[in-house]
Parts: sequence; C-alpha cells; structure tokens
Amino acid sequence: MRRRRAGGRTMVERASKFVLVVAGSVCFMLILYQYAGPGLSLGAPGGRAPPDDLDLFPTPDPHYEKKYYFPVRELERSLRFDMKGDDVIVFLHIQKTGGTTFGRHLVQNVRLEVPCDCRPGQKKCTCYRPNRRETWLFSRFSTGWSCGLHADWTELTNCVPGVLDRRDPAALRTPRKFYYITLLRDPVSRYLSEWRHVQRGATWKTSLHMCDGRTPTPEELPPCYEGTDWSGCTLQEFMDCPYNLANNRQVRMLADLSLVGCYNLSFIPEGKRAQLLLESAKKNLRGMAFFGLTEFQRKTQYLFERTFNLKFIRPFMQYNSTRAGGVEVDEDTIRRIEELNDLDMQLYDYAKDLFQQRYQYKRQLERREQRLRSREERLLHRAKEALPREDAEEPGRVPTEDYMSHIIEKW
Repeated sequence: MRRRRAGGRTMVERASKFVLVVAGSVCFMLILYQYAGPGLSLGAPGGRAPPDDLDLFPTPDPHYEKKYYFPVRELERSLRFDMKGDDVIVFLHIQKTGGTTFGRHLVQNVRLEVPCDCRPGQKKCTCYRPNRRETWLFSRFSTGWSCGLHADWTELTNCVPGVLDRRDPAALRTPRKFYYITLLRDPVSRYLSEWRHVQRGATWKTSLHMCDGRTPTPEELPPCYEGTDWSGCTLQEFMDCPYNLANNRQVRMLADLSLVGCYNLSFIPEGKRAQLLLESAKKNLRGMAFFGLTEFQRKTQYLFERTFNLKFIRPFMQYNSTRAGGVEVDEDTIRRIEELNDLDMQLYDYAKDLFQQRYQYKRQLERREQRLRSREERLLHRAKEALPREDAEEPGRVPTEDYMSHIIEKW
C-alpha cells in the first residue's frame, strides 16, 4: 500500500510539474506577445480588428532606398485646414495627370458637413463653407477655369486672390490662407497621353499663359500646327515640334516663370534657364500643402486625408489601363521622349522620393501612436479588473473622492 501511495504521489508530482511547465510557457508567450505583438503583422494590437481605413492602404516598402535627404519639416504634412475660417484649397491641374478624376473626388467624394452641390447637367459644383456662402475650393469643378484654362503656378499665385476677392467681397476683412495642391505623373506616360489627346483634336488654345502681366507673343510661343487643331498628328510630328508645350510641361507649370523671363527664350542662356526652372519647380512642389502621384492612387488618398483631416467616402481606384498604356512604342522612341522631357524626368524622380518618404513617415508615426494607445488601453483594462479585488479586501470603504459627504450620508 505504501509503495502504491508513493507511486501515486510521484505521478501527481510529475503531472503537476508538467502543468506548471505548460502554464509557464503560455504566460511567457503572452508576455512576449504584449511587447513584440504590436510590431508584428499577425493581427491588431490587443486582439482588436484594425480600423477599416488602414486596410485600404499599402504597407510601406521596408527596403525602399531614399535618394534625397528631406528634413522632418518637409515630411510632416498635418495642416489645420479651417473650412469654417478663411482657408482655401487651390488645385493646380496639369494636363493628363489624372486631374479630372481627382477634381471630381474633391467635389463629389469628400465627407463634408455641407457637401458640394453638384447638379446634373452643370459642369461646376457649389462648394460653400458650412457657416457661410463662400467657397473653400478653387478648382475646375468648383470655380471653373477662373484664371485661364489649366492655369500654372505663375498664373494661379497672381490670379486666385483677386478672383476670390471679387467673388466674395465680404471676406476682404480677413486675409485668406491658400493651400496649393497638384498631381504629377510619370513623364513618358503623361507625354504619350497628351499626344493621343491632341491627336483626337484637343488644343488648349484658350490657355492664357499669363506671366508678368502679359501673354506671350506669337514669336515667343509659335504654334506647332496650321489650322484649327493638330488632329491626326503622328507621334514623330508631335516630338519634332520644338515649341511643343508638352515637353517638360510639369516643370514649366510648377516653376515661377518670372525668374526666367517668362516665354522669352533669349532672356538667359538655355542651360541656366533649364536649371532655374527645375530648381524653382522643386521648391514650389516642396512648399505645396499636398501633391499626389497618378501611379499611387491609394497612397495619394491616404496623404491627402492625413494632410487636411478630411475623409473620402469611397476609396480611390488604380486604373492601369489608360490611353497611354495602349500605345506601343519601341525603346528608341521612349529614350527620345525621355530626352525631350529631361527636366520632367528629374522632377518626377525627386517628387516620387519625397512622396514615398512622406508616406513612410506618416504610416510609421501613425502605427507608433496606435501601439501607444493599445498599451494604455491594456493597462486601463488591467486596472479595472483589479478594482473588485481591492473592494473585496476593504468592503467598508467606498471609492469616492468626497469621503466626508459619504460619512454625512451614513449619519
């Protein structure tokens, strides 16, 4: 009997040790997960489902190699856009960058306290502030081409304040704050898309090209074609015109043209002119409140929402099948287009790096804040779980700040 009892006691001790080992392992894994889990991609911190909007946006590439150095102030883009105040978003719409789709997002797809009034059959929408009949958006689909068809940076910065003063004279009492935004696109794709558009009959003849208070003379900006339009032109003809404004269009439309004598090509040497235009375009792009890239629709949506603290109702869609995508060109032609758009190629390379760094910075900052919130919530949850045990130890004590009032109530 003693041997049996000793043997049974040994089995119980072994089983107890096994249970302790298993329980210890589970506890260790739980503790490890609490510290490492928020950084893993296995699930949301604290076992909660991630917010719906985070699922829409791609994870930043951890292997992305930065080409340019940008200080933190260039990466931070969290503006206090006051729609009820005097702030205005100004959209600089460069041809064939997806600006029409983005412009429609601004008037039809932003979740607003007072949505834009877009009526069937009308080209423009009315986008008033929630507290008064005054526009907060300067764009094609809200104010029309008030500064000229596809007005550039030089035109908009000199034109927008006056146009809005005439539209809303009551706002003259306080100065407005303008937030310029734009979209950029891969230069080769954009160039091919513009050629196809011109081939179908587009001209943009009504563009003003105002600079230093005047429009360019016919000698400064000769036409590339005779007649009403350039429909049916071949790609070779399109590339051969030395006055074609499609060449380096994105740099020209973002630069301060006053620095180079506007459209007077004899004002300064060609090499110096090109360098001044490129540096001016980079500076103005950095100074803009926001810019997006056509090739990264979801990231563009994410950065706009975080910059202006505005939310879109429906997510952006990435359409890779465009008119430019259907054009078959050989390598020699692509190299020729890149040469014609050398400044645009340099600007896009710079803009793409800044865009990716801003996206990575914002996502990392957001995830860090999310981890901190999750840890605080876990600590708060544990503190609440501990409260009943403390109450049980001191049943006569009521957890209240006003202890004297509790005594008076007992009397």
